[in-house]
Amino acid sequence: MGALNHLRVLDLSRVLAGPWCGQNLADLGADVIKVERPITGDDTRQWGPPFLRNSEGKETTESAFYLAINRNKRSITVDISKPEGQEIIKKLVLQSDIVIENYKVGQLKKYGLDYESLKGIKNDLIYCSITGFGQTGPYAHRPGYDYIVQGMGGFMSVTGEKEDLPGGGPQKAGVAIADIFTGMYATSAILAAVVHRDRTGVGQYIDLSLLDVQIATMCNVASNYLTSGVPPKSWGNASANIVPYQTFKASDGWIIVAAGNDSQFRHFVESGHEPQLADDPRFATNPERVRHRTELDPLLQKMVLKKTKKEWIELLDIANVPCGPINNFKEVFENEQVIARNIKMEMPHPTAGKVNLVRSPMRLSETPVVEHRPPPLLGEHTHEILQSKLGLTESQIKSLKEQGII
Repeated sequence: MGALNHLRVLDLSRVLAGPWCGQNLADLGADVIKVERPITGDDTRQWGPPFLRNSEGKETTESAFYLAINRNKRSITVDISKPEGQEIIKKLVLQSDIVIENYKVGQLKKYGLDYESLKGIKNDLIYCSITGFGQTGPYAHRPGYDYIVQGMGGFMSVTGEKEDLPGGGPQKAGVAIADIFTGMYATSAILAAVVHRDRTGVGQYIDLSLLDVQIATMCNVASNYLTSGVPPKSWGNASANIVPYQTFKASDGWIIVAAGNDSQFRHFVESGHEPQLADDPRFATNPERVRHRTELDPLLQKMVLKKTKKEWIELLDIANVPCGPINNFKEVFENEQVIARNIKMEMPHPTAGKVNLVRSPMRLSETPVVEHRPPPLLGEHTHEILQSKLGLTESQIKSLKEQGII
């Protein structure tokens, strides 16, 4: 059941960054136990509409948001504010390799579920904390949200149309990129810690900050500033460093052309019957095209308007110039390449009968991802885990439920 089937993860995180990490590990075979609050569970269960519909067509309490990030996990409900709930978590920690949490800095310490406390009962534990601003620094105790971090980390200053054009100004991404990337970095860091533990027997603490991740993922844009001392600005759908690397309006819609070198630029303009543009000294090389983009852009736009999207994509495909359409999600999932890669998947679901999800993009030849569990119902596996992993009797489980601990 995957490369990580020897690992158990206790996932105390909520919302997006932590659960995204947990789903990655679960897709790779780890046994991920999602710990949720009794009655309400993870906040994202209610982040809709849309909600999954049951076999009778009625809305369930499973939002599309929640479904996207909780595949292959088991759900257990535990009230960690009560001593009995804390004891359940500690017993599960003894049988786990990894803990993921995204509580405010210091919040779990009052429950005895912080790293130092749990390390005392399992010294090779790998413990990953995800917060908005990290465990140190003047902002450590602030709540951190993806949207705020996109602004603070510079992303929104370089995203959106140019400020001097209609609609210009800062723009967030259409998906919570700081959360998603933090989940990806957390996955990598945890796997590195597993390798270290397997070699040395020593666990460790991982401190991940959304703000740190947002700045790190600015990559060449941040490097442009560090190299030049000039704050980068927004370029809309164009690139600050490559021309043409942008959208163009064809006669019936929009296309993207990403000519990453001079040869591709020549093939682009030759396909549009404007070969003289590649011979013009202002446009012959990428640095010159970047310097003279204001003269070049309208010439290219005029050229592209003469053909349809389909005509351009066919021509540029033959010419080996990277290009593509701008699809809505209906078009995404109807695309022949997406269909061929089986990106859309269907899983059985206990209340809806079936649920459609996006398949993991990780393709491993020897230990392939196996989608074996749909996103769990709230507390779906509480009884199973308490009985099989902790050895609790039916009467003990009943008592915990009556007390509101599970």
